[in-house]
Amino acid sequence: MARQHGMGRGLSALIADSSGTPREGTSSYLELPLDAIVVNPYQPRDSFDQTALDALSESVREVGVLQPVLVRPVADGKYQLIAGERRCRAARQAGLSRVPAIVRSVEDADALEQALLENLQREDLNPIEQALSFQQLISEFGFTQETVAKRLGYSRSVVSNTLRLLQLPEQVKEMLVEGSLSVGHARALLGISNPKQLLGFAEKVVAKGLTVRMVEDAVREINAKVQAQSKPARSAKGDRGAAVLELENQLGDHLETKVNVFLGKGKGKLVIQFADMSDLERIYRTMLQH
Repeated sequence: MARQHGMGRGLSALIADSSGTPREGTSSYLELPLDAIVVNPYQPRDSFDQTALDALSESVREVGVLQPVLVRPVADGKYQLIAGERRCRAARQAGLSRVPAIVRSVEDADALEQALLENLQREDLNPIEQALSFQQLISEFGFTQETVAKRLGYSRSVVSNTLRLLQLPEQVKEMLVEGSLSVGHARALLGISNPKQLLGFAEKVVAKGLTVRMVEDAVREINAKVQAQSKPARSAKGDRGAAVLELENQLGDHLETKVNVFLGKGKGKLVIQFADMSDLERIYRTMLQH
């Protein structure tokens, strides 16, 4: 996913100045017992590569934890981890009892944002983890898609398209997480409205190693057949299937979502997909602009 130039702060900008010293009045530096650090419920990553963790643990065993983890104080003398779970896991695996830490008081939304930044800058979240994190910012903290995009340095369309991945059937999400399907494949598959048909075709994509372009072409053919079945009558000028597909594509590009047009006897139906209420409001505003 392309990050907008100049947007998004590095983690070093969040916790320290250019000299590497915590900003006066905002943070403090401590050596904390690992037992005093509790898991962050807003940690977007729920899986860690064991091979990479083993390598980091070996490095920690040799030279220690060079970069402090980021925590915030919570009840009972504990500290909640905001960023640096891999370092904590590696330190514990290496037999260390304490780690260097930057302690900062932050709100829940800031904790999630900083955990997201940490992961995005170090080892990319898989697309579903990223989508769930965006959704958490929206549903739990009242962010809009525009706010998520601005705070994390993405375009609004990237956030919207990432959230749409949550509409996939669970089995297809698993394929995406495992890497057997790419994000490009998944976005193309979202053009199939029938979940059972979508899953079946996703399995075919994996089995046959179809390219994203091949999937896009196949999805267009599937939708053309669906439209033909729902349109018993033809216009005087002949079959308008190609024209309807072109109109769907233009509307979808303009609204940045999936659009389906169904023709019937004397009337038709326009179906516009949206990820959540925030996305529906965005589509509504886009339609009012013209």
